[in-house]
Amino acid sequence: MKHKLYSLLGLALGLMVQPVLAQQKVDYRLSFPNAVHHEAEIQVTFSDIKADTLKVLMPRTSPGRYAIHEFAKNVYNVRATDAQGKPLQIFRPGTNEWDVLGHDGTVTVNYTLFADHADGTYAGVDETHAHLNMPATLMYAETFKTSPAYVTFDMPQGKNWKVATQLKQQQGNTYFAPDFQYLMDSPTELSDFSLEEWTVQENGKTKTIQVALHHQGTPAQFQEYVAKTKKIVAEQRAVFGQLPDYDFDRYTFIGCYMPQAVGDGMEHRNSTILTSSRPLGTAMNALLNTVSHEKFHAWNVERIRPKSLEPFNFQEANMSEALWLAEGFTSYYGDMIMARSGIFDIKKYASDLAGDLNYVLLSPGREFHSLVEMSMQASFVDAARSVDPVNRHNTFVSYYTYGSMTGLALDMMLRQNYNKTLDDYMQALWRKYGQPEKPYTLADLEETLAEVSGDKAWAGQFFRNSVQGSHLPDFTPLLAKAGFELRKAKPGEAMIAMVPLKYSEEGAELMSGTFVNSGAYKAGLDRTDVILTLDGQKIKREKDLQKVLSKYKPGDTIPVTFSRLGQTRSTKLVLDEVPTLEVVPYEAIGKQLTPEMQQFRQAWLGSKANGSATTN
Repeated sequence: MKHKLYSLLGLALGLMVQPVLAQQKVDYRLSFPNAVHHEAEIQVTFSDIKADTLKVLMPRTSPGRYAIHEFAKNVYNVRATDAQGKPLQIFRPGTNEWDVLGHDGTVTVNYTLFADHADGTYAGVDETHAHLNMPATLMYAETFKTSPAYVTFDMPQGKNWKVATQLKQQQGNTYFAPDFQYLMDSPTELSDFSLEEWTVQENGKTKTIQVALHHQGTPAQFQEYVAKTKKIVAEQRAVFGQLPDYDFDRYTFIGCYMPQAVGDGMEHRNSTILTSSRPLGTAMNALLNTVSHEKFHAWNVERIRPKSLEPFNFQEANMSEALWLAEGFTSYYGDMIMARSGIFDIKKYASDLAGDLNYVLLSPGREFHSLVEMSMQASFVDAARSVDPVNRHNTFVSYYTYGSMTGLALDMMLRQNYNKTLDDYMQALWRKYGQPEKPYTLADLEETLAEVSGDKAWAGQFFRNSVQGSHLPDFTPLLAKAGFELRKAKPGEAMIAMVPLKYSEEGAELMSGTFVNSGAYKAGLDRTDVILTLDGQKIKREKDLQKVLSKYKPGDTIPVTFSRLGQTRSTKLVLDEVPTLEVVPYEAIGKQLTPEMQQFRQAWLGSKANGSATTN
């Protein structure tokens, strides 16, 4: 959830059982007569308008995204009428605003939405489904942001479409949101999806977990997906000791694994959207890894929430200094829970860990920005669009992965130096800021780390060096405690650049910019340059390159000719060593895995779910 606490929720629910009085409310009706061409017809009625002019807006960004997306670009055929059906004048002062004049206290706006991008940010409509992210779908009025909203879905005839959403069902296909922020946070899938649910009895409450999946897999594959999702939920519950109190006692996994879907995952307060073109049959565990990440958000970011994202602004980019924890720690737990649940084995977890460490440790971006500053880059990188080339391969390290590896470092240090764990830290944040919900600051995070570790000086140093700075500890001894060896994958092997090459009869073209810490960068090579010869040998295919490199070792200097803008140039290149790292379990390389290492590994990656909550 990207919004305020629900002080209005009880009031709004109360309105449903009280005598109907004149009140401001918003009624939406969605239909899909031209789904084959990706169109939705949307009608929205604003009742009891107080001002002479009704300003109707289309969002520019979406919960869980931090960049501008300009959803108004997919809206057309906009018209407005009053309560009597009389056409009203519309003035267009901006790209995302429609001002309606001359109304009688009620305005109905009709418009067409083009929707052909089914993911966690946009919307997708076709003959098989309507996949609706609400900011990409619904207009709104600022003066109605605290008013209840009702959404009715008119299902296409002849299709067995159902509704999956965190909105509260009123009657039939009409659903309710207590206010604008909850409405915008409530993605909805209309399709003939598979549905399974179970309940958890906890603290006198019955909490329902649903899996609604639009897919082309078999019933057996769906049941396997559900069974593994239950394991993930149980392990994550064990981290915090309880499930969140869902606003309507229900949490829904809304999945669309169809060929036309675009890979994504997006957290919401009482649900998550999961999309991919990959099917269950070939990508089960990879898809479940996204499930694990997004479900962890139900605690971390939806309820344990940075103050800098309050309230979420639907007209501007939303910047936060704390995404390293909100997204990064969630990534750490998303992967770790896959191991704790037994879905990933130790070898798979270690391999994925190596990939993350390679990206964070080998990227030069930490020379330019701290972990906090990386988080504040989200408005430029979080599914943001850019037509001009950028230098982010040199200046940016994703706060997802960077934060994840910072979480790993913190977990290892807490375990090895203070007999505490990152679980203890997350539990403390949950108690202080998750229930009741109280947005945190960086100072709050540091203070909580000091409380958990019992070492205020160390907590302060960690935040100065590793959060507001760019320092990371040596992971080699930290991982060795768990019987994992972090080492170079190809020691002594020479290379010219960590850049993809496109081979042709002319030569080898550099497909991206070179890294500032590489020999290729220092030699002046850049994107679109074509390497013609290396040490006098023509480079037309990868085996030509490897043949030359096999004669040299890292640190050697060799001559290069290359083509740039139609001109042939020459330079000298100092060869780099292949820097790639690998993480391998001791037992896989013949090293002794001591009982102490086994115990440490089990405490870290072993299952924590004990079945204390009754499930049905």
